[in-house]
Amino acid sequence: MNDADVLVLGAGAAGLMCAITAARRGRRVVVLDRSNKVGKKILMSGGGRCNFTNLHVAPDRFLSANPHYCKSALSRYTQWDFIAMIESHGIEYFEKETVNGLSGQLFCRDSSKQVVAMLMTECERAGVSVRTRCETHEVRHSDHFELRTDQGKFRADALVVATGGLSIPSLGGSGFGYQLAEQFGLALFPRVAGLVPFTITGDLHDTCKALSGVSCEVIAGNERAQFREDLLFTHRGLSGPAILQISSYWRPGETVNIDLLPGVDAEEQFLAWKRQSPRALLRGVLYEVLPKKLVVELQALFWPDMAERPLADWQDQRLRAVARTLQGWSVKPAATEGYRTAEVTLGGVDTRQLSSKTMESGTPGLFFIGEVVDVTGHLGGFNFQWAWSSGYAAGESV
Repeated sequence: MNDADVLVLGAGAAGLMCAITAARRGRRVVVLDRSNKVGKKILMSGGGRCNFTNLHVAPDRFLSANPHYCKSALSRYTQWDFIAMIESHGIEYFEKETVNGLSGQLFCRDSSKQVVAMLMTECERAGVSVRTRCETHEVRHSDHFELRTDQGKFRADALVVATGGLSIPSLGGSGFGYQLAEQFGLALFPRVAGLVPFTITGDLHDTCKALSGVSCEVIAGNERAQFREDLLFTHRGLSGPAILQISSYWRPGETVNIDLLPGVDAEEQFLAWKRQSPRALLRGVLYEVLPKKLVVELQALFWPDMAERPLADWQDQRLRAVARTLQGWSVKPAATEGYRTAEVTLGGVDTRQLSSKTMESGTPGLFFIGEVVDVTGHLGGFNFQWAWSSGYAAGESV
């Protein structure tokens, strides 16, 4: 029997932060992970540079059925606290720039491997034992927690579930944390893939396929939210930051409105082009503001009958109608690409059953942190910050 004070299930961002925090308090901590290496999601995030936090962390950047729940943890361990850790290890980082200026998203200048190395160094300094390739088969609880695993039995007074969600199963995503929640009587919200591309069917699928690789800045939105970021056409449908963001607010069967000319009064602009360049074609003037390949496809969809007619031949009413269409393109996704490519899992453990200060459940000594909990951040480092903050909160209490 392997005895410890704290067992942490999951060697991802939340689990490692919890382990480090608890071990610094003198607790004997063992981390168990079924994968062959720690921090797989950290390693692949941000194109290999790890978007480890955001300068503009705020509760309204998170989705939850209990929207106030995240406030306590986020205030107790802030983005500035994690940045201080990054700086103490000499890791250079930068803030990503967008077409609208600086985004607040922070990335490693070199590699996401530096973040994992930093966390493992902190684990070593604090005396944390990390076991990989360790599948947990059974969890029992009496006056302590007893786990049966590939590497024998483990026993501890506290168990922290940091197993992540269902997203990207190739990186270790699984439903094990949800199973444990149900085992101990906790309610779950339905799990749904979030921050995920859309698939498109029908005639529009052919358009997306033809435009695969083309991107442009848009506003993508619905009645619940809207985001001004880049859209990317793919051979399966729509992706890019704007689409990933709105996907977390989308429900099957709904449409998504796409403004292809954000920040512009398109109706007035089209009429101005008609006055200024009456002999020009509409596609010709649109080439100045949208990718040429996209304009050609839009023309085939919305004004094929006027493709070779100069703007002087257009009635103002028709020009206005096309302008409105380009600023309110209603697209109905067939589905999302699902957990295979989703960055996060929406839903999970109902936070009303967890302490917002400690992350502890109604079962004494049982904690849930990170993605397994019904708290999901926007794209841009917010989910990592939730992992650091919730991991710290639990680590201070176990």
